[in-house]
Amino acid sequence: MEELQGRVAVVTGGASGIGRGMAEAFLAEGMHVVLGDIEAAPLAETTQALSRDGARVIGVECDVSKPESVEALRDAALSEFGKVHVVCNNAGVGGGGGAMWEASLDDWDWGLGVNLMGVIYGIRSFVPVMIEQGEGGHVVNTSSMAGLMPGMGIYGVTKHAVVALSESLWTELNTRGQDVGVSVLCPGWVRTRIVESERNRPEAPRPDPGPEAPQIEMMRKMIASFVEGGLDPLEVGRRVAQSIREKRFYVLTHPHWRNMIQNRLENILEGRDPVGIPPPPS
Repeated sequence: MEELQGRVAVVTGGASGIGRGMAEAFLAEGMHVVLGDIEAAPLAETTQALSRDGARVIGVECDVSKPESVEALRDAALSEFGKVHVVCNNAGVGGGGGAMWEASLDDWDWGLGVNLMGVIYGIRSFVPVMIEQGEGGHVVNTSSMAGLMPGMGIYGVTKHAVVALSESLWTELNTRGQDVGVSVLCPGWVRTRIVESERNRPEAPRPDPGPEAPQIEMMRKMIASFVEGGLDPLEVGRRVAQSIREKRFYVLTHPHWRNMIQNRLENILEGRDPVGIPPPPS
């Protein structure tokens, strides 16, 4: 999709972080934007802030873990703009910490429900619309470098699944001759509120982390420091817009991690043990 001006983009998790960065980049390209987010107040603030200089932006409360909520987001976009050309399945959560065998089923349900099922619901709701329109389209699914490397527990599992899902979606659309592109975004550390994602977690009994509590808190603080020094979300959004124009599938934001991907593939081919994600370079 070389021409973005006048096209309509839907972005979940659009009130902050990478989602807002995408929205700002799309508006700079002359697109119309539909923001979906579970947080009503930040959604309203972001929608108002981005609705300037004639930009057409609407905000829709959306819980991507619920299929009916994603369908309502689609219906609101079509009601306002008549068409959808780009959908960014971006909303995500941290998914809990600690050893995965000690995580509760609520931890798994929450992480999988938002990070994986939210992407699946977005595909089911929007891809048929873009195919039926016959004007071309593009799907952007937000994974992570954690989706290309071992580690990071439930979060890593969900992000690996998003990569596999996106690869399969690309294959199925291309083998059927559909003019709908796919990109999978695999960012490294970006300045978002991912470490605060518990703020949007449904109420459920929390298991006692027990003796691992200090390690979990230390890891949380370490990740928070990496995120604080991470990439500007707007820069990520610009790279996503470029990938849509170029129909580029893999969108990697941190070049210094490319060697780690290469090493992982070599480890697989040589039957070596996996190596997890290291801290960012100082």
